[in-house]
Amino acid sequence: MNESDPAAAVVRTEALTKRYGAHTAVDAVGMTVGAGQIYGFLGPNGAGKTTTLRMLVGLVRPTSGRATVLGRPPGDPAALRRIGVLIEGPGFFPYLSGRDNLRVLARYRGCTRDDAEEALDRVGLAARGNDRFRAYSLGMKQRLGVAAALLGHPDLLILDEPTNGLDPAGMAEMRELITGLAAEGHTVVLSSHLLSEVQEICDRVGVISHGRLLTESTVRELRGTATLFLRAEPVELAFPAVRAAVGDRTALLTTGGIRVDAGVAMAPEVARAVVEAGADLLELRSDERSLEEVFFEMTKLENVS
Repeated sequence: MNESDPAAAVVRTEALTKRYGAHTAVDAVGMTVGAGQIYGFLGPNGAGKTTTLRMLVGLVRPTSGRATVLGRPPGDPAALRRIGVLIEGPGFFPYLSGRDNLRVLARYRGCTRDDAEEALDRVGLAARGNDRFRAYSLGMKQRLGVAAALLGHPDLLILDEPTNGLDPAGMAEMRELITGLAAEGHTVVLSSHLLSEVQEICDRVGVISHGRLLTESTVRELRGTATLFLRAEPVELAFPAVRAAVGDRTALLTTGGIRVDAGVAMAPEVARAVVEAGADLLELRSDERSLEEVFFEMTKLENVS
């Protein structure tokens, strides 16, 4: 993954806000995307992800705050020529083939037929390029939308749910495509509800809920250090014993078992405490929180507050 300095910002927003009447869709968002990064923009449905992305490309005018994209204001023609966008599903002529749709867009963007063919091939649609768009599956339509975003070899790609409608094999191919683009020096901003995908490919993530950016960090920092996870029965005996053994460290009782904020070095002491308390130790392993667990913890706390 690219750990480039976010100070070399391709995208930067300051207190970016969008209100629709009394409803605040995006509330003072300050995000930074560094050059060459894959930035995952995460949030529940209705959190403000798509509205934020639309403001970045000039499709929606902010109520207040400011943003720069490739050093220019959103919607600036000089910046738009260097951006590829897929937001809220692709829109194409249903009676044209996928190939002809791309050729139309290529001509509009000042690209060649060869550019259209290259983009079609890159998303795995070359063999189905002559099929009419209206006959495409949801996943194929999404691939064509990504192909359209790739026209002109943009410096920045903004992709809203790029894996929507793809089967597992298609998701793996899209993941490979996105990481390949970042390796070539492109910057990618993507929103997704598939947190396992984001965990695998993103350098940094921003988590938004109720229009507010809750955090912006690397995936590694968000997931934190490894913890111990154990299952033991009866838990009424095991849990107090674990808490006594770990002292000041946090021990949490979850639906699946007991999670301890400690490294593997404490595993023998924890195991001994459980057994001496008269409980059966069923499982003990070092574990890391997934990005999905972190995300749900953060958004749950936000909903409670």
